Amino acid sequence: MRAGGTAAYSRASGDPALFDEQPVSPLSPGRADDEIVLAGTTLIADRFGALYWPDEKLLLVADLHLEKGSAYAARGVLLPPYDTTATLARLAQLIGRYAPALVIALGDSFHDGGGPARLPQPSRSALMALQRGRDWIWLAGNHDPDPARNIGGRFAEVIVLGALTLRHEPSADPCDGEIAGHLHPLACIAQRGCAVRRRCFATDGRRLVMPAFGAYAGGLNVRDGAVVSLFGALSFTAHMLGERRLYAVPAARCLPD
Repeated sequence: MRAGGTAAYSRASGDPALFDEQPVSPLSPGRADDEIVLAGTTLIADRFGALYWPDEKLLLVADLHLEKGSAYAARGVLLPPYDTTATLARLAQLIGRYAPALVIALGDSFHDGGGPARLPQPSRSALMALQRGRDWIWLAGNHDPDPARNIGGRFAEVIVLGALTLRHEPSADPCDGEIAGHLHPLACIAQRGCAVRRRCFATDGRRLVMPAFGAYAGGLNVRDGAVVSLFGALSFTAHMLGERRLYAVPAARCLPD
């Protein structure tokens, strides 16, 4: 795989409690994970904000934004320096659950180009342990467009795998089977008189935008034009992340900011 190239890969925020009581319309109760069919490919959407492709034993995560806390601290904005530890701990839980043969991180894995160098040794060791015994590919993001040293794995800009195209930033033109990150989608609904905002998957069955996985990552409302324009209309579904399950909500029923 050529660094910076396109690779064809083959291998032989609201109150969480509101989601964990009896849901009422417009929420649809689901399981801890939900099946999403994208371009004829069945994927498992996990409530942690990851996708698992059983046929390929592939785990997908997007926008880890590791070392965001230290990036802000360098600019004098003090945040608790625990985002990388928390993000890697959640990723470890997913890897323990699915035992993937391949992990692909869809860009903005580090908050900036200096993030890999700032990575504390315990976190670096934890990351290396997660990679042991499996393939690992970092895709280029707008925050981390260049390959990084001493973080393991391989680097690419785009991965084409079967019917799916994996990249960081969604393409401006229609792209069947595209899975991307970058936009950090979240959905807001009215539930029992309260506004509930949660990260979500956004998909119409042809393309999909993943939620940000990083502990300190922000979010963009799915009613924002940048998200709606990808699907051409509000004819897509927001799969909202709950504490114990996902909830499928039509985008037209989500609240704008």
